[in-house]
Amino acid sequence: MEQSSYLKGGEFLLREVEDVFIPEEFNEEQKMIAETCNDFLDKEVFPILERIDTHEEGLLRDLLRKSGEMGLLGVSIPEEYEGFGQSFVTSMMVAAELGSAFSYSVAFSAHTGIGSLPLLYYGSEELKKKYLPKLASGELAAAYCLTEPGAGSDANSGKTRAVLSEDGKHWILNGQKMWITNGGFADVLTVFAKIDNDKILSAFLVERNYPGVTFGAEEKKMGIRGSSTCQIFFNDCMVPVENLMGKRGEGFRIALNILHIGRIKLGANTIGGCKRALLHSVNYANERKQFGVFISSFGAIKYKLAEQAIRTFANETAVYRTSQYVDSTINAHMEQGLDKGKAYLEAIGEYALEAAILKVFGSETQDYIVDEAVQIHGGMGFSAEMPVDRCYRDSRINRIFEGTNEINRLVVADQTLKYAKKAGSPIFDLAKKAYDECLNDKIASASSNDYYTYYVELIRNMKKSALMIMGRAYETLGKLYNTEQEVMMSISDMIIQTYAAESVLMRVRKTENLKGSEQNAIYRDILNCFIYEASSRVYKSGMDAVNAISEGAEFEKLRTALIKLTACKPLNVKESRRRIANRLIEDNRYAF
Repeated sequence: MEQSSYLKGGEFLLREVEDVFIPEEFNEEQKMIAETCNDFLDKEVFPILERIDTHEEGLLRDLLRKSGEMGLLGVSIPEEYEGFGQSFVTSMMVAAELGSAFSYSVAFSAHTGIGSLPLLYYGSEELKKKYLPKLASGELAAAYCLTEPGAGSDANSGKTRAVLSEDGKHWILNGQKMWITNGGFADVLTVFAKIDNDKILSAFLVERNYPGVTFGAEEKKMGIRGSSTCQIFFNDCMVPVENLMGKRGEGFRIALNILHIGRIKLGANTIGGCKRALLHSVNYANERKQFGVFISSFGAIKYKLAEQAIRTFANETAVYRTSQYVDSTINAHMEQGLDKGKAYLEAIGEYALEAAILKVFGSETQDYIVDEAVQIHGGMGFSAEMPVDRCYRDSRINRIFEGTNEINRLVVADQTLKYAKKAGSPIFDLAKKAYDECLNDKIASASSNDYYTYYVELIRNMKKSALMIMGRAYETLGKLYNTEQEVMMSISDMIIQTYAAESVLMRVRKTENLKGSEQNAIYRDILNCFIYEASSRVYKSGMDAVNAISEGAEFEKLRTALIKLTACKPLNVKESRRRIANRLIEDNRYAF
């Protein structure tokens, strides 16, 4: 993809893009890596899921070590530290392929993401050389220690403290961390603490065997039961001064940047979880008979299968679109003279809005799909003997991981407002223009007779509706805007649905250019169904906000404008879904 064709963070609200990266464009090397991931899961993970869930001593740790031997742990680690230095798209593809592996996936993601990346991007050269090769090989396992009993979403309120020893050679840590993934076996810990009376966190690299580090019992959890999760205590723990990562007081920034990465990668993880649950769904529907026929022949089941596929397609599409934007931004920063590490961090920070979108959309997509998977199985879906039991239980954590979905919705709305306030940003001007058109009855619905042009117009209108409501809400509420979280979340939902819809449109249009309209007919069905639903969700969320911020004549003007901006052509959605479901049933798997 040419660099001129990608969008900067949040820019999708302002302009259209001609090209995106789509999964159909994976090269041969990426396909081979994906095959390696799937072979590893089939041989090493899926046959022992029950054993993993029972916390068999050393089992999950051994799987991470085997992952390292296969090269999977070093995908994002540069070659100079004995990794493979692959692109961001490739690292996301690995996260997606391994995202179907339940507790193993959580351990893998924690190790390769939040566990290793603070060291990679903020550690000194000495620390990187000492630890990164062993993290890439699986000789060492990593964990990330941020959350405390009194500091969850408000991470910077943590009480863990660090003071300098009298001889100036060590930081002395005291405090408690909880919900630490991989905590039961991790060798290397990224620990956040405040130095002296600092108001902002700092970050430290702590080894498991340092004196003063103790570990609590494994937590008993609703899902991801095989994942190691425990509390960690620091009692006068002596940490070498050279193990401070980044600068003093830079820990909160480190935590935020790593969370942005975690959010994007969680979006990728959910792709694998969605596809796994969908596989179980269609397999069971093709095997289970009622009233003398397979239940896959029933319209109610076809509806469920089709919706699972449509939402999986949208989720996957949005993830890879964003992933290539990150890669393109990294390359652009490097061409301007930044080293790769700084270029990576700048790029991740730029897409904070998109990261939050992917986290919310992916986790809620997966929760929908696993819920319908249980429903398709009927009574058997409620049995712990069926695989959808684990799909259902393990999916639920994703709406809490990496910042709750409520926090991330607020991030979407707040980040959009920050973009609007930047010098030279046209967002408020566009919002005011849309509002003026609304007051003067100049809003027009999408009307083109050309198939793709019509959807371009409709999505442009969906963006206009989100900006118009955001601008009007901010103007009406003023300083109270950030306290009206319900309004902010409604605006966020408008933006999330619009981003997903535009992603699907661009993927379908591009595949048609590659394959031709006849082969792409089923993709058109997916696009038709998704935008048909997304436009109505944008209208509903917009009206929730309008009801809260306006009344009288203004209310009527805004309501009429929203109706026009989100109006979608009639669609026989039943027949479209049936065609999608029939393809699934014929393939007996998700093969889009």
